[in-house]
Amino acid sequence: MDTRPTLTLIESLFDQSKEYTAARLELYKLKLVDKTSSIASSVIAGVALFVVFFIFFTVLNIGIALLIGDLVGKSYLGFLILAAVYAIAGLVLFKGRNKFFKEPIIGMLIRKIL
Repeated sequence: MDTRPTLTLIESLFDQSKEYTAARLELYKLKLVDKTSSIASSVIAGVALFVVFFIFFTVLNIGIALLIGDLVGKSYLGFLILAAVYAIAGLVLFKGRNKFFKEPIIGMLIRKIL
């Protein structure tokens, strides 16, 4: 009985399984790179938008504070009134931080990863 054809068949099967494993590993690497680059690009775009809106918001608030100051007669009162408004808004956001921030961010990250 010749064992050579059986041995060749087993070697072929082993080679194919090695190729399959290598292909699957490469596929996982490519998927990881895709997800990582997608998350990184979202973060970079978010940071850029944050910087632009931060500058806009700062200049806008200085203008509003000066306007309020002119209306009440003292420029420093405009800044104090605006600061009080933001303190109240900050307390409201702090109380609802899970609802407003945590849950939406976790949901977005899960959607991006999956």
